[in-house]
Amino acid sequence: MKKVRLTTTIMVMAFLSLTAMSCKDVKKEDVNDNTMHSEMNHDKMNASNDMMDSNSQNSDAQKVLADYMALKDALVETDKDKAAKAGNKLNNTLSEFDISNYTAEQQKELKDIITDAKEHAEHIGKSEMDHQREHFKTLSKDIMDMVAITGTENTLYQQFCPMYDGGSAWLSMNKDIKNPYYGSKMLKCGKVQKEIN
Repeated sequence: MKKVRLTTTIMVMAFLSLTAMSCKDVKKEDVNDNTMHSEMNHDKMNASNDMMDSNSQNSDAQKVLADYMALKDALVETDKDKAAKAGNKLNNTLSEFDISNYTAEQQKELKDIITDAKEHAEHIGKSEMDHQREHFKTLSKDIMDMVAITGTENTLYQQFCPMYDGGSAWLSMNKDIKNPYYGSKMLKCGKVQKEIN
């Protein structure tokens, strides 16, 4: 009987010790949580300042993407005049792109991309449909390179047609394939290569 009491007493004491120690740990965690919360709030403030910079970056990139998508849709519809207008608008938007918030290396890359993209957009603005589509292929590569630097607020789908000019890619905001290189002739020709977030 003495052994049972002794064992029970030891177990109760062990339980109480563990409970007391875990309570101390909880208090430490509370202190750590409070410290983490204040650090997170500080990080959020820094992030919101960064976000203001990235918002000004993203707004130019978003305008370029919107004009690019309008051009792509005009090519899907095989509408030469609409594509020409979209090409001219894209050319203007690219001209207004502010690269000053990017790093020196990114600025250099973006300058090259924008110069090349403007040239293709300008050609699209004054060409026949076949020629517009040829320039759209290289323009799409430029826009993909731009997005790799600027990022995107919307999910984009890099799509690929194996038939056009040895294989050609483009960006879309929709998973469904609507081929800008063939329009209604081969509207569904292609596949999604990757999703860009």
